[in-house]
Amino acid sequence: MSMVTVDQVRNSLSQCMDPEVPLSIVEMGLIYGIDISESNDVSIKMTMTAQGCPLHQTLVQDVTRYVKKVPGVNSVKVDIVWDPPWTLDKMSDAAKAKLRSFAPRSTPAPINYDTVLPQGVGSLVQQEDGSMVLANEHNQGFMVNQAIVDFWKSCNGKRKITELVDIFAKETGLQRSQVEKEVIQLIGQLRDGGLIVIPDQEMPNVQFKK
Repeated sequence: MSMVTVDQVRNSLSQCMDPEVPLSIVEMGLIYGIDISESNDVSIKMTMTAQGCPLHQTLVQDVTRYVKKVPGVNSVKVDIVWDPPWTLDKMSDAAKAKLRSFAPRSTPAPINYDTVLPQGVGSLVQQEDGSMVLANEHNQGFMVNQAIVDFWKSCNGKRKITELVDIFAKETGLQRSQVEKEVIQLIGQLRDGGLIVIPDQEMPNVQFKK
């Protein structure tokens, strides 16, 4: 039996995207340690950008799935730790540059969360390995997980942000107060990526595809 290497595991995890930012968890500096036993059992020590993240369990599942893609891996254990706390300094220089490139070039109009009806735009593409990508009108792709896809689809131009928060809370099984900030951040990130438009503020250039 050939030994699984740390580089193999890290390379696979470089395809696992952070659920809130269109960057991999490796680029984000979320992986604190990778240990591999003689029987190819893999233990991952990682953190998250903030405690109380509603996508905590989703990310653990994604990490497990990507580690198991490495040939020869037996079992996978993922431990979430908060010490040392994650900071922007843990991001790679390349990730910081990417993050700056994602920033909107002009300041968008303020969003009235009680009245606007976000509309998802772009298209969903499923890769051969089962990963999912949301692509905007410029064919820029962002790897996403199922929770983000479900949220994107729920932005059908008929629901207020307050309603979207209720839906997301129900899907994640968390309290509304726990997910409200995450939903607002997610809307902003999808908007910056050209995957959500705010009617009456922006005109969609592509049709929303289910």
